[in-house]
Amino acid sequence: MDLLDWHRGRLSSRRLAVLVKHLPRESAITRELQGEGADWTVGDYLLAAAVDHLAAANWMFACVNTAEDSEPPEPPAPVPRPGDPPEQEADEANEGEQAGDLATASADRPSAAELVRFFT
Repeated sequence: MDLLDWHRGRLSSRRLAVLVKHLPRESAITRELQGEGADWTVGDYLLAAAVDHLAAANWMFACVNTAEDSEPPEPPAPVPRPGDPPEQEADEANEGEQAGDLATASADRPSAAELVRFFT
């Protein structure tokens, strides 16, 4: 297939849009549009969520079963996901939110900080 077929009128815009939309996960267009998220499947996201929940449950168990006068254990760090800012930027964003500055997200997707607040 030649993209010039669209220009020549042999390929409709709708057909071209369908072909581009259904390109494989490894394609350059998909990687450009989704970034690191193109490498992650639904199973990868579910596995990361399971690991995070298991770590949280173990942390809660450790908190409940430590002596009252001892220092509580540190909460677990979540598994990094595609699109998450590096840890230093995430700490700065959390400090900004605590000061009352809410991180603004794009119109179609919530920010990482908003997702953390929603699920905690």
